[in-house]
Amino acid sequence: MTDTQQIPDTVDGTPGGGAFGERAVRIRRRLERLIGIAATEGNALVALRNGDEIFPAMLDTIRSAEHTVDMMTFVYWKGAIAREFAHALAQRARDGVRVRLLLDGFGSRLIDKDLLDEMDRAGVQVAWFRKPLYLSPLKQNHRCHRKVLVVDEQVAFTGGVGIAEEWCGDARNPREWRDTHVQVRGPAVDGIAAAFAQNWAECHDELFDDRDRFTGHHPQGDAVVQVVRGSASFGWQDMQTLIRVMIESAEERFRLATAYFSPDAYFVGLLCAAARRGVEVEILLPGPHTDKRVCQLAGQHHYETLLACGVKLHQYQPTMMHTKVITVDRTAALVGSTNFNRRSLAHDEEVMLAVLDEEFTATLDAHFDADTAASRSMQAGRWRRRSLLQRTREYAVQPIRRYL
Repeated sequence: MTDTQQIPDTVDGTPGGGAFGERAVRIRRRLERLIGIAATEGNALVALRNGDEIFPAMLDTIRSAEHTVDMMTFVYWKGAIAREFAHALAQRARDGVRVRLLLDGFGSRLIDKDLLDEMDRAGVQVAWFRKPLYLSPLKQNHRCHRKVLVVDEQVAFTGGVGIAEEWCGDARNPREWRDTHVQVRGPAVDGIAAAFAQNWAECHDELFDDRDRFTGHHPQGDAVVQVVRGSASFGWQDMQTLIRVMIESAEERFRLATAYFSPDAYFVGLLCAAARRGVEVEILLPGPHTDKRVCQLAGQHHYETLLACGVKLHQYQPTMMHTKVITVDRTAALVGSTNFNRRSLAHDEEVMLAVLDEEFTATLDAHFDADTAASRSMQAGRWRRRSLLQRTREYAVQPIRRYL
């Protein structure tokens, strides 16, 4: 009897139905047993594309809060959208809602002081995650890269956006970054809330209060979701296991969209092995518009190897590609804050949703198709003939690739 025949079409609510159902069950059980976090059924997810969709959904949810707002972000910079979020959070606090805001000490260092003063006067509890000035050398490199918003314990958001003008708009020009965020309702909200609580506990004496009702969740949809948290530590991490399982589980197609592509040789080998066994491997990366050229150079060091294995590389042309999304076999998806680089996989606090839902995955695949249509595909022969100066730049950044 084959491995496929031994697995039923449904397990604990995982949708069944032929090959798709069997693949979903296999991926779910691999992730649950190898990471040790149970997936939850009954979730409803909405994929939000770019600031024009993301920011109104987040702000409307904040403004509707009746009990609690918990928000954390890596980037909180300047501009009209930064002020709009500060005003919304401050207003809910003035109206008696418990509002907590957790900012990364490095990523949000550019926030306007007047916004902090406004929120403080309104009663918003603002905490800072590891301000560099007060850190030991061992912690300087470990940042909180998670993006989380949880309102009234019932609706949550996570993904790649920061609170800054760069994320506004609809990726129509270089000033409007391309990104993806997800709205979540259902039991998976608890996992996202736990990502906030884990980092808040490090920064604040009070973990919860009487405004936290610890309510349950009614089924909201059909998506099966596992929430995986990555934390800075030594050795192999859950985020690495998560992505490894997804690559090795792919049977037909593996798609990756990432803002910062700087993997080690091991993960390059996993991608090549997938391509050699017949999986269509596609990677969508920033093109001419990138905010971290050094990281791009570190990733370009691997292009020749990947192209030779049959991996397809696409460079997004309109603006900065900041999305962090993986889809597998039209069945499963990963979306969250994790990039395909050493920093996200080993050094930073991250959160990812592992989603088993064909409709949601199809939406992300449609976004991928639209993005590749606006991209330039790399040609293996042409890349092999790149200049000596380009090769020198790639090798020059290799000694610091673990920090990128």
